[in-house]
Amino acid sequence: MKSSYKELGKVFAAFFRIGAFTFGGGIAMIPLIQKEAAEKNKWVTDDDILEVIAIAESTPGPIAINAAT
Repeated sequence: MKSSYKELGKVFAAFFRIGAFTFGGGIAMIPLIQKEAAEKNKWVTDDDILEVIAIAESTPGPIAINAAT
């Protein structure tokens, strides 16, 4: 159980840093999310990031909300 809380804390900290220091909306956050989630922590692959971006941009609305969905 502690391991899952520790991993959840890492996810929170990573996205808190991205949200706190990124200006310009969802498009500006994409490279930082890719670096943090795919390269640094290996939570997802680069192909997964690419697929999420493609789907999020093909639907109407803000890209950050569509990607999160």
